[in-house]
Amino acid sequence: MTIKQLQETVDDWIGEIGGGYFSELTNMALLTEEVGELARIIARKYGDQIAKEGDMKHALAEELADVLWVVVCLANQTGTDLTDALAASIEKKSKRDKARFNSRRLNASKKPD
Repeated sequence: MTIKQLQETVDDWIGEIGGGYFSELTNMALLTEEVGELARIIARKYGDQIAKEGDMKHALAEELADVLWVVVCLANQTGTDLTDALAASIEKKSKRDKARFNSRRLNASKKPD
C-alpha cells in the first residue's frame, strides 16, 4: 500500500464507518495517547522497566499502527499529502545531515581485530 492509498483508505473508512473525523484538537490528544501506549510497550520490552500484568497485552505492531492511523487522520484533515511531506523531509535531512553521521558510519564499518 502506498502512502497515498493509505490516506485514501483511512479517509474512506472515516466516511463510511467512522461517522466523520474527530476535531484536529481531539485527534492530537488521541495521538498523544497512542504514543504513550507505544512508549509503554517500548519501555517494557526494550528498556529497563518491568511489565505489570496487562502491560504487554497489546503488540508493538498494533501500537505503531494506531499511531500511524491518527497521523494519517491529522494529515487528511489538514490537507497534507504525506507522500510529498515525507519526500521533502527526507530531502531536508539528507542535505542537512550529509556529513553529520560520518563517524558512526566509520565506526560501524570497522571490524574488530
